[in-house]
Amino acid sequence: MSNCNFVFDYFYLLKTDISFKRIHELAIPALIAGVAEPLISITDTAIIGNIDFNAKESLGAVAIVGSFLSMLIWVFAQTRSAVSSIISTYLGSNKLEEVKTLPAQAILIIVSLSVIVISLTYPFAEYIFEIYGAKQRILAYAVEYYKIRIIGLPFTLFVFTIFGTFRGLQNTLYPMLIAISGALLNVVFDWILVYGIEGWIPAMNIKGAAYASVISQLVMAVVAGYLLLKKTTISLKFVLPFNKEIPRLIKMVFDLFLRTIALNAALIFAVYKATSYGTNTLAAYGIGIQLWLFGAFFIDGYSSAGNILSGRLLGAKEYDTLLSLGRKLIIYGLSSGVFLAGIGFLFYDFIGEVFIKDAAVLQRFYDVFWIILIMQPLCAITFIFDGMFKGMGFTAFLRNLLLLSTLLIFIPSLLVFDTYNYKLEGVWFTFSLWILARGIPLLLKFRRKFLPLVEKK
Repeated sequence: MSNCNFVFDYFYLLKTDISFKRIHELAIPALIAGVAEPLISITDTAIIGNIDFNAKESLGAVAIVGSFLSMLIWVFAQTRSAVSSIISTYLGSNKLEEVKTLPAQAILIIVSLSVIVISLTYPFAEYIFEIYGAKQRILAYAVEYYKIRIIGLPFTLFVFTIFGTFRGLQNTLYPMLIAISGALLNVVFDWILVYGIEGWIPAMNIKGAAYASVISQLVMAVVAGYLLLKKTTISLKFVLPFNKEIPRLIKMVFDLFLRTIALNAALIFAVYKATSYGTNTLAAYGIGIQLWLFGAFFIDGYSSAGNILSGRLLGAKEYDTLLSLGRKLIIYGLSSGVFLAGIGFLFYDFIGEVFIKDAAVLQRFYDVFWIILIMQPLCAITFIFDGMFKGMGFTAFLRNLLLLSTLLIFIPSLLVFDTYNYKLEGVWFTFSLWILARGIPLLLKFRRKFLPLVEKK
């Protein structure tokens, strides 16, 4: 029996197991992989914040470019969730053979789109970041950083689609190994290329951080492709005709695309407001958003477990187990959120000083860090159920929820807080309201959808 068949049989036998052990077999590797992803951006932020000159301007440029790149990645990386949902559902109904050609076709589509995006944004980088409010030195640094970082976009999307394939196969171990390899390489190359090695490599400052990220993304793509080919029976060879699930995949990706546009509209409005409050506030926002995203990816471990198991349970029509899974994940998510908040409060001052030594920036950061921390339990619940709904393929509901919460809650709240001069505090209060507006409807929808189905059995 091949290694792939053994893994497949093992997970198939455990298809209804949602014990503490089983959930954490999936969640812990996904958690580590999730934390490794934002560590690339956090490393850039921390190392750039400690360069010898123009640290504030460089940090502001990274914050602006990071927001724009996050938008691009989150828009196109929704293929990961769509592929994972379809594969896990077919796995649950024991029909995996019918979708084995899907990943390679999805990869070709998404990587081709990323090349088009590069060709459209590269020549107009300066105009793009002017829209974000960048000026003078910050604008120059943002353009310089972006024109290198964007080269890694196809590699990132290639990796994310393979992550979706592994997750659909109920495997979070390999994504963890891939993400760790990329994060560690990024730390090493960041240090070498940003600060340089005297007599060997000149200090490249912000450009060095961009090159380090691209190198790590390339290595992750190579490792991901190797593991998929060697450890599964899924091929990367593109073949025709298109798989029957391609239309469904495209619809799901389009739903998630619109959803992510709404999500990133919120991020764009936030960074625009932070930019308008001055360089110190923008730098403080840059640190805060990286830590907020770190928390989101930390919770992604449980979100991924919910994503993986919910799709499979839906395919197997095990609705009672699905409800039980939701209850357990609420407990685990709240515990994780409280843990993150506790660590943040315990090392409150130390965390800020890791990123920058400028007293004015640190003061602005400390003024709002407590808001980011108390949000963590709320974020955990929202992100977990968001992951479960993706896993079950309920992308239209997620699309509508994000559009409404952004248009009716986030943007009006941001404008109201700005009117009353709350500045950066208002930005983070707005994020808190936005998270609540997303989480509560997900909980209600989940119970209304599956409680009647359990009662019918």
